[in-house]
Amino acid sequence: MHRSLSALLAFTFSLSPAVATAQKDPVKMIFDTDMGNDIDDAMALAMIHQLARRGAIDLLAVTSTKDHPKSAAYIDALNTWYGFPDIPVGAVRDGAARDEGRFNGQIDRRDDAGIPLFPRDLVSGIDAPEAVSLIRKTLANQPDGSVMLVQVGFFTNFSRLLDSKGDEASPLDGPSLIRAKVRGLVLMAGAFQTITHNTKHIEYNVKLDIPAAKKIANEWPTPVIWSGYEVGIAAPYPWQSLIEDYNYTEPHLLKDSYLAYVPRHPHDRPTWDLTAVLYAVYPDRDYFTLSPKGHVTVDDEGRTDFLAGNDGNDAYLIMDDVQTARVREAFVHLCSEPPVRR
Repeated sequence: MHRSLSALLAFTFSLSPAVATAQKDPVKMIFDTDMGNDIDDAMALAMIHQLARRGAIDLLAVTSTKDHPKSAAYIDALNTWYGFPDIPVGAVRDGAARDEGRFNGQIDRRDDAGIPLFPRDLVSGIDAPEAVSLIRKTLANQPDGSVMLVQVGFFTNFSRLLDSKGDEASPLDGPSLIRAKVRGLVLMAGAFQTITHNTKHIEYNVKLDIPAAKKIANEWPTPVIWSGYEVGIAAPYPWQSLIEDYNYTEPHLLKDSYLAYVPRHPHDRPTWDLTAVLYAVYPDRDYFTLSPKGHVTVDDEGRTDFLAGNDGNDAYLIMDDVQTARVREAFVHLCSEPPVRR
C-alpha cells in the first residue's frame, strides 16, 4: 500500500472516542455469529470491540447460531478480554454445527496455579438466554429504526425472529418488531461472482440452514446487504501481522485462537465476517461498492442468485483492488490493537 494511504488509515483509526462520537452517533448493533466454526468470527468481534471503544459502535448483544455450549462461553470470554464483560450473550437452541470447533477450547486454559487465563462469567451456553428471546428483548428496548443487525453465521436466529410472536418484551410479532426497530441487516453469506470457475458456489453459512436462509431471502422486511464469499476471500488477513503485531501480551486470546484454528502455518486467513462489520459501521467510506438493488433467492441446494430490480430489498458488496488494499489495512489496524480493559 502507498505510504500516504497507510498513514491516513492509521490516523483515521487512532481518533479518540470523543472525536469519533462527535463525528457520528455510534451504530447500535446486535452481532449474530457461529463462533467457533472459523476464526474470522472472533476477529470480527474483536474489531467490533475496538470500534466500540472509539464510540463507533454501541454493541447491544451477541448471539450464537453454533449449537455447542462453548460457543456462547467463548463469546463471553472474548468480550471480557476486550474490556466489555457485561455485553449480553444469547445461545441458539436446537441449531446447526454442534461440534466444539478448533478454537473454542482456548477458554479452558489455566495457568500453573489453576487460574483461568481467559476469565468469563458465562460458564456454558446452556446457562445463556435463548437467542431469539434476547434479540426481541434487546430490540424492544431501543428507539424505532435504530438497530443494525449483523449476521455472520447461520440464518437460524433471525429466521426464528421472523416467526416469533408477541411476548413479555413486546406485543409485536417478529416482522412488526423488525420493521419498527431494525434499520438494516448486513450479513456474510452467499456468493454472487464466480468462485474458482464455479458459477454455483454453495456458501457454508447458507447450506447449514437452507430453510432459514430461504425464509430471510423471501420475507425479511428491511434492507439487506449481502457480503458474499468472493469478498472475504479476496482480503485475507496477513500472517506477518499475526506473528508480529500481537506480541504485546502472552497469552493472547485472539492470536492463540487463530493459531489453533488454521490448519497449517503460515496462513493468511480470509476475512469474510469482518467485511460485514466494516460495511455496517462505515457504509459511506468507499471500502466497498454496492450492487444495484434487487432480490436474492436461495434454492433448495443453497445456491444464491441475484436479480436486479428497483423493487428489491437486497444488494451485495463489490470490492476492487484498491478497496481490497484499504480493507486489509483497516483490518490489521483494528484487530491488532491492544485491548483496553476497564
